[in-house]
Amino acid sequence: METGLKTIQKSNSLNKHKSKALSIQISLSGLSFCILNKRSNTVEYFKKILFDKKATPFETLKRLITTLDTNTVFEQSFLSVLLIYQNELCSCVPKPLFNKDNSADYLKFNAKFLNTDFIAYDEIPINNSVNVFVPFVNINNYIFDRFGAFEYKHASTILIQNLLQKEANAEDIKLYINVGNDHFEIVVSDKGQLMLYNTFGYQTKEDFIYFILFTVEQLQLDPETILVKLMGDISEEDELFQIVYKYIRFVGFIEPFHNHKFSDQQKPKIHHDNYVILNSFE
Repeated sequence: METGLKTIQKSNSLNKHKSKALSIQISLSGLSFCILNKRSNTVEYFKKILFDKKATPFETLKRLITTLDTNTVFEQSFLSVLLIYQNELCSCVPKPLFNKDNSADYLKFNAKFLNTDFIAYDEIPINNSVNVFVPFVNINNYIFDRFGAFEYKHASTILIQNLLQKEANAEDIKLYINVGNDHFEIVVSDKGQLMLYNTFGYQTKEDFIYFILFTVEQLQLDPETILVKLMGDISEEDELFQIVYKYIRFVGFIEPFHNHKFSDQQKPKIHHDNYVILNSFE
């Protein structure tokens, strides 16, 4: 089976009059949908759904189908459709060491997956690496049947690429934390170079700060000097923010890296949320 096929095509023709791009972020904890009018660079639709408990890929597909079937905004034709998979089933490999025939070997040390799972990969041009990951084939098949041609990526590919672009001229080390409702991702950049990417599940604020401080310790960083930038489902009023601020001296929120405008109905409540999907449009 060929892996790494990033564009699934039904037709090679694109309607030149289409202007709307659709990104859908998929995780077993929830779904996010974003429609960008690329002519006006305006986010015309955004919807985020959090599940009560972690779902299976089958249950996630059912929720996806229900959302797409019950909202007329998805009945229009799109210039492009992108699926973004957010799960722990990924591993970054330096491109010179990458061999697609060994894709499963790169994952087996830090992810649990089945021998029958389909394995794909993204290239991350900014640091010449390859991100190996497991997408959900049942969701790929459904999106193909519904929309035709589409692309898919792992969320960490977008996160790493965008953060390293942001850090291209930096002269310091920064620790970025992207917070979800039951997991979070850490990206550490050292003068614009990727020092670490990892994802952690958590249930309590103690879990949350433990993994952050463990990462800081393992990288021999100083909690008194390291600059931590937060994004995602977190605000200054949250207990997660309060416990990070208790143990780390310099904590703040990331500034938007995109330049999208928002329709009046779609203005975000906090500017640092939904970083991955809002930076997914090329």
